[in-house]
Amino acid sequence: MTGTATEGDRSSRKRRYVLAGVVVALGVVTGGILLEVLGTILFALTVAYVLMPVQGWLVRRGLSEWTAALAATVIGFASATAVFAPIVVTLYFRIEDVVETVESLPRELSITALGATYTVEAGEVQSMAVDYLSDVATTLALSLPVLAIKFALFLVLLFGLLLKGDEAGRAAVAPIPHDYRSIVYALATRARETLYAIYVLQVATSIATFAVAYPLFWLLGYEASLTLAIVAAVLQFVPIIGPSLLIAPIALYHAATGDIAAATSIGVLGLVLVGWLPDVVVRPRLARRSAGLSGSLYFVGFTGGLFTLGPIGVVVGPLLVAVFVEAVDLLADEVNTDATFSEIIEADLESDAEDTETTFEESGPPTADD
Repeated sequence: MTGTATEGDRSSRKRRYVLAGVVVALGVVTGGILLEVLGTILFALTVAYVLMPVQGWLVRRGLSEWTAALAATVIGFASATAVFAPIVVTLYFRIEDVVETVESLPRELSITALGATYTVEAGEVQSMAVDYLSDVATTLALSLPVLAIKFALFLVLLFGLLLKGDEAGRAAVAPIPHDYRSIVYALATRARETLYAIYVLQVATSIATFAVAYPLFWLLGYEASLTLAIVAAVLQFVPIIGPSLLIAPIALYHAATGDIAAATSIGVLGLVLVGWLPDVVVRPRLARRSAGLSGSLYFVGFTGGLFTLGPIGVVVGPLLVAVFVEAVDLLADEVNTDATFSEIIEADLESDAEDTETTFEESGPPTADD
């Protein structure tokens, strides 16, 4: 009887693993077919993962699952619109202002340092920047119908994932043995914290950056203050460097043209109010649920994902780095328990010394027989 039950368990596990293999194979084939919209699908998956607690909270407040999923989808739609609409408007409707601003820059900059004057030729870089901006505007105009379809696909996927999130979760953990599910849950928790840090924390910080940057640029007399504020908000997604990528060139331009007062104003006020203040005010209040990923690792994931996967890599890159770090931490805890690195080294050295002494004693000269 016991043998029959054991064979039944083995058959059940084998069937489960075969089904898991079939799912993976079909997933690879489906991913190849849907390659053109794979970025949209990944984006919808990550946003849905962040919004699932919101949908659960709405259900606990008395809404039906369908209504709660719809409400969470509306929140996701509003958030995505708030993030991407200013970028599209800037690139599509105000691209001519940006191009005119670039073309109005001097083609030669004279910099005086230590009594010597140096001339920097900027004409070629200026022409390349104008050509690039024009290409971006043309590409965006041609891509607007495709972008509209992808945005509609994003909303449909988001609603479906929120409505059927429990079923998807059950299917994902089904082939995993119970002894290993704690690892999956730990990785899933790190993934959710990382996505929270990317979406909620970064978006909130970007909105605060825009709210500070627009009045500052307007008060300092910049004609394209709205465009500059949007660019500063977008650059807030770039880890470590952030809006300083915008503030520093503007300050250097004013310094090169001899307007030291303007350079000092935008340099000091811009770096403090735009580059530093939103991080100090917003980030600590929202960071309690973030992954705690260090800035250097976040920067590695951001740049690597962006260069390898394109725009979706801004999210996928840091996410993969965070999950990898969590897996390494789990392995370290499994092998080394709570011992520190110094304690591990000392224990290994002591063990090696004991092994050496034992080997020396065993290999000593044999005692002569009487």
